[in-house]
Amino acid sequence: MAFNRNPQPPLIRVNHRIRAREVRVIIGATNEQLGVLRLQDALRKAEEMGLDLVEVAANAEPPVCRIVDFGKYRYELAKQEKDKKSHTSKLKEVKFRVNIDQHDYMTKIRHAEEFLDKGNKVKVQLQFRGREMAHQDLGMAVVQRVREDLATMGHVDMDPRLIGRTINMTMSPLPAAKRKRKHAPLEYEPEDDSNQPDEVDDD
Repeated sequence: MAFNRNPQPPLIRVNHRIRAREVRVIIGATNEQLGVLRLQDALRKAEEMGLDLVEVAANAEPPVCRIVDFGKYRYELAKQEKDKKSHTSKLKEVKFRVNIDQHDYMTKIRHAEEFLDKGNKVKVQLQFRGREMAHQDLGMAVVQRVREDLATMGHVDMDPRLIGRTINMTMSPLPAAKRKRKHAPLEYEPEDDSNQPDEVDDD
């Protein structure tokens, strides 16, 4: 028994692994439909083209197959899966202070817009230091201003809440078609760390 050095994914049937007697055939490179063919005729057509017959819709009646280079087809599937995972929403942190100046404030807002525009959630944090705890109203005002400035890019999941010495608020991005930046994009992209939330601090 020959040893298969390149085992195929169990959910994809290729060439002689296809079980149907008849299949609907599409030429992958041009999307030309050849109609319903006997399996042997479809295999012969793929062989003439130096390509593979790949079952892409096993539950269809009859099953749909594409004539493609299976190596390239499998690579594209893997790439799509990787892209899908890379677009999974991440939680990014943007930190503010009670007495933040206008320049730093706008930089952080632009960071937050970038994160939301990439489909990430944003956690807004405002930490009180020392006697700043006596001015919680000022801190809440900063967070509310952030909320308003990001309203065209995201919606609030968790309203501003004081926990210990920190006010926290989380936002999720609006649907891509509804997002509208208020401010010019940053000249560079914020650093992206997949393992930890991004911290945009003004220390």
